[in-house]
Amino acid sequence: MPKSKRNKLVSLTQTEKKGRENKAAMIDSIKETADQYKYVWLFEVGDMRNSALKDVRAAWKGTGRIFFGRLRVMAHALGTTPETSHKPGLYKLSSKLEGPVGLFFTSWEPKEVREWFDDFKKEDFARAGNRATEDVELPEGPIIHRPTGDTLPHTLEPSLRRLGLSTSLLRGIPSLTAAHTVCKKGDMLTGEQAQILKHLGIMMAEFKIRLLSMWEEGKGGEGVITEEARPEGENEMDE
Repeated sequence: MPKSKRNKLVSLTQTEKKGRENKAAMIDSIKETADQYKYVWLFEVGDMRNSALKDVRAAWKGTGRIFFGRLRVMAHALGTTPETSHKPGLYKLSSKLEGPVGLFFTSWEPKEVREWFDDFKKEDFARAGNRATEDVELPEGPIIHRPTGDTLPHTLEPSLRRLGLSTSLLRGIPSLTAAHTVCKKGDMLTGEQAQILKHLGIMMAEFKIRLLSMWEEGKGGEGVITEEARPEGENEMDE
């Protein structure tokens, strides 16, 4: 009888070794990438979505590279002091590695990079903790999927009731027995509200990357950091 894989023991030492190897590989990769490209950008992400970040990586394949997450490892790769800095002045970016931020390496000119990221955004469904971007009021009667204008399938009716809606099936169509306010603009959404909005096809989240700082070697090779201006009235992005 073959041994069950569930009973297989994994050495803690073996796990730690693999973790150290992965860390070292990432550090080497960041350093090699820094040597390959002219500019290093620090960016932050609003309404993080892995699928959207994957799209950005694909769009820049061959002309740029993104590293996201594992902030301490990225800081170690860049260097944290003038003495350990991988390139002159590059260590100054390390102190800014806080929150949902990452590094973007490219040789595209700054003007082109700014324009590309200013234009890139991807809408998605909100999650618990996101802010509602509009009032959503549902009238009594059939519940409508906003993008298509169709009624919701009858199979959703039990789920809608569990989410707090007063519903019943009328001629096989999920219908409200009384008007219902899903959310008001500015509300911090609960998990139930976010799920209702998803059923309705209403997107309130927007994945967007905002550039924070840029490093370039500079004419004298001393390393120059340029801070990006935050648009007037814009707050820091939500995680």
